[in-house]
Amino acid sequence: MMHTRIKNGDWIVICDGRKALLFENAGDEEFPNFKTREVLEHKSEANRDIDADKPGRVHESATAGRSAIEQVDHHDLEETAFLAQVSKRLDELVAGGEVRHLVVVAPPRALGAIRKTYSAGLRAAIRTEIDQDLVKMPIDEIETKFALRNNV
Repeated sequence: MMHTRIKNGDWIVICDGRKALLFENAGDEEFPNFKTREVLEHKSEANRDIDADKPGRVHESATAGRSAIEQVDHHDLEETAFLAQVSKRLDELVAGGEVRHLVVVAPPRALGAIRKTYSAGLRAAIRTEIDQDLVKMPIDEIETKFALRNNV
């Protein structure tokens, strides 16, 4: 059960670092009817597939010792870049007048990453943010979570 009202014509984006589902509510607050408008996906490889070499080493200037250099998490970088693309697409929809009000649903880590990329126009259109992972949930179950009749 969510305590967020999604009115007719409002959009909801449900995303994580790999997938974003954009819905428009064709129903009302009591009986939401989410219509899929767009699905954005990013196929990211695991770090083990991206990083083939051992971590680099650096020579200490004062001693003969060597230290390992921390590896870059390419998987995390790719997810952050994908969320920036999602934010850019949402900004285009808001700027084009297609979206007036928006609810963003994402796991806490993804929500923190996408929040950093909001433009002023997009930020103004966002009604609320919900930190939950609903990407793999069927649409009818998501609608039930947001139905006003369940929020009493």
